[in-house]
Amino acid sequence: MKAATLLLAAALLYACGGSRHRVTVEAVADDCVQVLYFHGKQRCATCTAIERLTREVIDSIGSEKVVLRIIDIAENEALADRYQAGWSALILDRNGRVENLTRMGFSYAKDQPATFKARLNDAITRMSK
Repeated sequence: MKAATLLLAAALLYACGGSRHRVTVEAVADDCVQVLYFHGKQRCATCTAIERLTREVIDSIGSEKVVLRIIDIAENEALADRYQAGWSALILDRNGRVENLTRMGFSYAKDQPATFKARLNDAITRMSK
């Protein structure tokens, strides 16, 4: 099972080649906080704000221990099913400890971006401990 998970993670990282947030499968599996943003083909203004602001937060943290993964649901159905992401979703995962921040994202990203960024940063900090 662990080998299958690592193989899936390797395939996803390969498919997202060129991302400056890419790390090795071992680092993701062992000690990184993964920030997973799931999206569909069409995105509303709030969805695009969530992705843009999440990228800004990850860039400001500047740690190789925090990995952003932008995931197209249609192209990664198994991973979307694993995290129960049927539409846009923002999820943190560290070694199987999962926190779903989707509701927070949709509440603040578009109209209160500073609040969104602060809450996401706080959640990542908590997850890192």
